Amino acid sequence: MATRNEFFSNGIEGEPDDRGQRRYHLPLARSQGPYLGGSTLFPHLFGSRFAPQLTATMLAVGLSLAPAAPVSAAEKLVEGIAAQVGAEIVLASEVFEMSGPIEKRMRAAGAPEQEILTLRRDALERLIETKLLSNVVDRLELNADREEIDAAVEAIATENGLTIEQLLKSVTSHGLTLEEYRGKIRGEIERGKVLNAMVRSRVQVEAEDVEALFQDRFGNQPEGGEEVYIRHLVVVPEGRSATTSGQACQIVSEARAEITSGTSEFAALAQRYSDMNADRGGDLGWIHRKDLAEWMSNAVDAMKPGELSRVIEMPFGCNLLQLVDRREFEPVTFEQAAPQLQNFIFNQKTEIEYSNWLDVLRSQTYIDRKGAFGG
Repeated sequence: MATRNEFFSNGIEGEPDDRGQRRYHLPLARSQGPYLGGSTLFPHLFGSRFAPQLTATMLAVGLSLAPAAPVSAAEKLVEGIAAQVGAEIVLASEVFEMSGPIEKRMRAAGAPEQEILTLRRDALERLIETKLLSNVVDRLELNADREEIDAAVEAIATENGLTIEQLLKSVTSHGLTLEEYRGKIRGEIERGKVLNAMVRSRVQVEAEDVEALFQDRFGNQPEGGEEVYIRHLVVVPEGRSATTSGQACQIVSEARAEITSGTSEFAALAQRYSDMNADRGGDLGWIHRKDLAEWMSNAVDAMKPGELSRVIEMPFGCNLLQLVDRREFEPVTFEQAAPQLQNFIFNQKTEIEYSNWLDVLRSQTYIDRKGAFGG
């Protein structure tokens, strides 16, 4: 395994490869991942410093862009040119490498050829965008240096609760070399610099926009009352775990017994059996009492934090609730929400401004899409 020093010292030569459910609950929106050269703009790249703002999501997203498996002979077709972008070219093999993993899954699912072609064209557009941004980086001398990349790597490791060595192991286990991973990070930093230089200064957030969004998101929140944190396991007849009502209730009853005896956790059993919210282990989060179905509200009335409900049979299936906690509801004030609301609006407007700027950049650059990629 490479050492910490090797991870930091690998210089990169040449160009790199390429709401809670209730509207009145914070956070307002899930954090988006970092910008990776597509048409989506990712907000956390817009601060005055770039490396520290490459958040934990960079680990997951960066690894998700690990190089595809070698392209098969059938997929290679001809080592032709997919597009010319100014004085540069994009090879067809680059397009196939980017689209390959998804294309393979689409073909296995029986996707028509037109959808495969659309996928390839989308991949080409991402590669064209990468070329365009790379040219801007070079022209404005916005290249990321080694210190910025090192700082980003350190931040990614820290925010994921990993040591550098653990991060390195995760990177290499996903098929990326150190150079490739650092290259992707460098690309993120440089794109952030371009966006700051060319886009961010044009974006303004008006006070009335923030107020309007606050009313939309929080205007219907209760003024007080109680909210509860609950978990929910439900097994429905003819669902993934049961075929009849009796079988559904039997499964829920056995799950309750396992939780009560301490042999299993609620979340694990919800993931195994529940026909709703299984991916979250049945976790419904904080819910105001007024938003609960009547049968749920009645069930939690007599429950203390940590307790389970009885098995509750309803027309749609058999249910088990766990009350995690309860507390007085405190309405979100405008002062509390305003910073996040402003950031949300800023990111939305930045996406639009970036798209417009990129359209202008395309119009000013000679771009020739070849053959089937030309539409």
